[in-house]
Amino acid sequence: MIPGEAPPAPVPGFRPDQLAGFRIGVTSDRRSEDLIDAFERRGATVLHAPTLHIAHAQHDEPLIEDTRRIVEAKPDVLLATTSYGIRRWFEVADAAGLGHELLDALAGTAILVRGPKARGAIRAAGLDDVGMSDEETTKSLVDKVLAEYPGARTIAVQQHGYTDESQLERLRAAGDEVLTVAPYRWVNPEDTDDRVQKLLEAIVARTLDVVTFTSAPAVDALFSAAEALRMDAAVAEALRGDVLTAAVGPVTAAPLLASGIAPIVPERFRMGALIRLVCEHLEQHCVIRVETRHGVISVRGGVVDLPDQRVQLSPSGLAMFRTLARARGAVVSRRALAAGMPGTTDEHALEVTMSRLRSTLGLPGLISTVVKRGYRLDV
Repeated sequence: MIPGEAPPAPVPGFRPDQLAGFRIGVTSDRRSEDLIDAFERRGATVLHAPTLHIAHAQHDEPLIEDTRRIVEAKPDVLLATTSYGIRRWFEVADAAGLGHELLDALAGTAILVRGPKARGAIRAAGLDDVGMSDEETTKSLVDKVLAEYPGARTIAVQQHGYTDESQLERLRAAGDEVLTVAPYRWVNPEDTDDRVQKLLEAIVARTLDVVTFTSAPAVDALFSAAEALRMDAAVAEALRGDVLTAAVGPVTAAPLLASGIAPIVPERFRMGALIRLVCEHLEQHCVIRVETRHGVISVRGGVVDLPDQRVQLSPSGLAMFRTLARARGAVVSRRALAAGMPGTTDEHALEVTMSRLRSTLGLPGLISTVVKRGYRLDV
């Protein structure tokens, strides 16, 4: 164990203060309530800023027309990509009086599903599938149909929010007729919705500990918004450093990795697994505990746990104290402390922040001044 470091606390199961002090950004639209509720019940502060919204057409005529074409074609293969899309497709078809016709048309179709949720939706509709993609991605789903159904002539594809044109082209290049159906689509937030800008500002200011993503388009949309606001370099720098990212699966993680950002990803690509991973990672890796002469001091996200109280620090005070805590009693120069502060880094601002930090902590002597060298914790 590192000198001055307190023994790590065991990772607990659920408790109301498990994530106390931590600040989490949630970028998803659909099912965001599940994430927000899970984190808030554990004590986290959540900033919700859906970078994309799921939108239905103002009317369902295009979806109904696509359904009629698929009913008429009786496709050889159907690629089912999302449970929500399959459910909504059959609901709209049923409301339009096409429910039975759609079921009949697909009765002899080889249905391939992208993952277990899509499989569940297909079975709930009264149909069955003949296989699942190996990696739960659209690409691997197309790989499977090209390898196992080379004689297919008509392939129907249920799209999942945006058109993956490269995968459709692979099917067309094999000589297949490709019919698509899009029960929903992704759209950008309205101009009057400033939550994404606030999320980006929080990322740059390091006032978030982790940002969660449940779809690749949501990642791309965040980067696009950052670029439009000329914050893309600062956002990328923060996400490569102090602000953790968490992705529900490898497809969602791909655009982050392509930008040099390393997210945490659960072994099972499910919402519950993502929640558990975020909780465990924050508990195990994002709590700084230091044994001092005043007792064990812990930095948890935006708060500091002292022996007899929990205090909330300003962003500048938190950045300064986190730097001191990581040094575990070693002297930290004024220049190093200033470099870790958000915003201005002049000497006067450093002195003001240090004075306020000491006053807020209320433990005289916890932060010692080392003349002509800097500051250190009294370990």
